Amino acid sequence: MSSRSRAKPSKSSSIAVARGKSSITSSSSRVLRRTVHQVDTNLASYDRTDPFSALNTLLKLVASLPARIGGCQFKLTPEEHKLSMHLLSIVEPFVGLSQERRTLTRQPTELLDAIVFHVDAKRDLLSLALSCKRMYSIVFPRHYDYRVIKAKVSSLRLWNHLIVNKSLARNVRLLEILDERATQPELLPTDILGTDTDLESTDDELGLHSKQERFLSSALARMSTLRSFTWSCNHSPISIDNVWPSLLKCQSLDQIDINDNLIFNASNDDKSDGTSRKRQLVLPDLRTAAFMSTKHSYGSTRHPNLNRVSSMLYNCPNLETLTIGYSQRRGSDFHSPIAEDLLLCGRWPQLRALTLSNLWCSPHTGLDVTATFLSSHTSLQVLHIDISAATGPNSAQLVLPVDSLPRLRELRSSREFANAVLQCPCSFDGGRPLEVIKGVRLTGSGADDRFLRNLKVYGSFCVKRLELLGWHDVEDLKRLVECVPRLSWLDLGKRFTGPSGTGTVSACADGPSSNRQSSVTHANVAEWAAILSPLGELTTFHGVRLFYEVTSADPNSPMSASERSRQRKNEEIASVLAWKCPKLRRVDHWDDTSGKVIVLIRDGEKVRYEARRVKA
Repeated sequence: MSSRSRAKPSKSSSIAVARGKSSITSSSSRVLRRTVHQVDTNLASYDRTDPFSALNTLLKLVASLPARIGGCQFKLTPEEHKLSMHLLSIVEPFVGLSQERRTLTRQPTELLDAIVFHVDAKRDLLSLALSCKRMYSIVFPRHYDYRVIKAKVSSLRLWNHLIVNKSLARNVRLLEILDERATQPELLPTDILGTDTDLESTDDELGLHSKQERFLSSALARMSTLRSFTWSCNHSPISIDNVWPSLLKCQSLDQIDINDNLIFNASNDDKSDGTSRKRQLVLPDLRTAAFMSTKHSYGSTRHPNLNRVSSMLYNCPNLETLTIGYSQRRGSDFHSPIAEDLLLCGRWPQLRALTLSNLWCSPHTGLDVTATFLSSHTSLQVLHIDISAATGPNSAQLVLPVDSLPRLRELRSSREFANAVLQCPCSFDGGRPLEVIKGVRLTGSGADDRFLRNLKVYGSFCVKRLELLGWHDVEDLKRLVECVPRLSWLDLGKRFTGPSGTGTVSACADGPSSNRQSSVTHANVAEWAAILSPLGELTTFHGVRLFYEVTSADPNSPMSASERSRQRKNEEIASVLAWKCPKLRRVDHWDDTSGKVIVLIRDGEKVRYEARRVKA
């Protein structure tokens, strides 16, 4: 009996056990619901560059669905659905998707911004922005308007905007400081044009320029990826010397262009000692530097020098292109800068192009310093030099050391300097590849004999392009053509009618009157064709207008009898030139102010001419 009673429990005990189990189940479900964590549905609280946090949050959201009660089980609220789609967009670019879905636009915004940061040209940025809305939203707010900025020093709101937003200042590639009196419009980011700020106003007008200088220097220090800097602030007491230390912090600078008269004034601070120079920074990526004066009288001095230019160039050891130009002032009491100190101390091993305009050197040591400087720069390929010295019948001549300028291809200088270059021996393979000579003037005197002789001996096989500053007599041109028979480009410049080429310009070559020019042109076409006929490789000829003026180039259009006569004469001129010069293609237009040239077009045995505009 006892064993049967244990095997078959009573009804009351079964009910108690069932109630106990149900209570345990309900309590466990309550504990499970209490352990479900709430998920934040704010989309802005999730970083797009952190896919692991997004994946964990998505797992928590999915794990909470079975524990929900009633009809809410396995269902997402609208906020949770938006959150899940947002989390998927974060995780999806980092997981193995199909090839067609791995697109650039699905990358995080920070990554796309870093990619656009390396695109410098505004044209490329525009093309990238027009590709899709996603790229447009990244390019235009932060990059397109900041690549090129043109502003005045007084634009304090711009400098303050770049100081506050350092990430935007990093996007500036080209910065041009305009003159305060310039009519050229400023090019500023659009998001600060309507900014209302009190930085423009100040109670202390005397301290306004120091405030502008301080804000500009602070903004420059934040442009860590600046490529090009142009300074054209001509009517401001702010000196480039005070801005230069901030530019030295822009280690990515590739080009500097300074147009200011103050750069040629004497320096107030003496920083020539070695201790101060050791602490100065250098610009390792700077390849192009230009220092030019302006025609304005503000900032000019009667005794200019190159001390400031030399101190700035000390920070540019890897220069490839250097331009220094000074505009001559009217009056006998204004002098040109002395170039001896610059030529004595300046050395740039990678220099390829050098332009020195309107400088002066002493007749005693200046020529030797110039020769030493040129012999030290063996990589020079383009040399435009205008350095004057005292000349006379007994003055010393420039003599270059052996193998100077072995890679020179283009030379623009006086006749005496060209003689020194042509006479300099060069033992390199193939000789000196001098192809272009510019700036020489034939005066018709005995001094031309030396130049023509050197040109025939040393330049007859290499010179392809010759641009004269002026000429005096036709006989000199005939001798010139005999010296360089391989010319492909010949520009005669202006004709001088005075004795020894010192007079005014003759009307027969560049006269302003079209009627007078036409009568002379018709009489001399055959003579000019005979002069140019030895040049079998000539393709371009400038300096003499050979064609008559016509208003219409279409022979079928209605025109007067005189107009049609000039049309026929132009056709004859084109035929004569094409016969005498088989490769001639380009000559001067009858109107030298139109920006056009006459192009000879050969169609089999027929020759016709067209007036075409020259590309700038």
